[in-house]
Amino acid sequence: MSETVHETPAAAVTSMVDHVLELAATWTAWDGTPARVDDRVYTPHKAIRRVADHMIDHLAELEARLAGEMPQPDHWHASAITTESDRAPFTPEDLDEAHSRLTRLARIWADRLDALTDEQLDHSPGEGWSFRELARHLAGSTYYADAVGDLS
Repeated sequence: MSETVHETPAAAVTSMVDHVLELAATWTAWDGTPARVDDRVYTPHKAIRRVADHMIDHLAELEARLAGEMPQPDHWHASAITTESDRAPFTPEDLDEAHSRLTRLARIWADRLDALTDEQLDHSPGEGWSFRELARHLAGSTYYADAVGDLS
């Protein structure tokens, strides 16, 4: 899922979360078999973890750069590992928690991106992608949810 010509950076992030949660709504039917995609394995919990971690990591980068600081290097194991908690059944309560977590993160992102000028979005301080490109990159987090897929 990528930013369309008319989609704002904030909408790119919120649309990504909407897509992830739409798929996650089917994951309570997960039979415990991890999905194998590329050279990795994915489970419902791992997909939610990766989307949230990705959003947190790049939000910390954005905020550090706006403050004139160097972003803290991340030390996530990312999708290279599958933890025991990633293998747990995905319950309706887990879906509720994921919904609360991801919609709040998306709202933080949307509020922050909407507060930036086009100049700040396109010529962002510090090294790295512009903030507009960063939002477009985050929209690609649908990859993790798409790896698990629609289990209805």
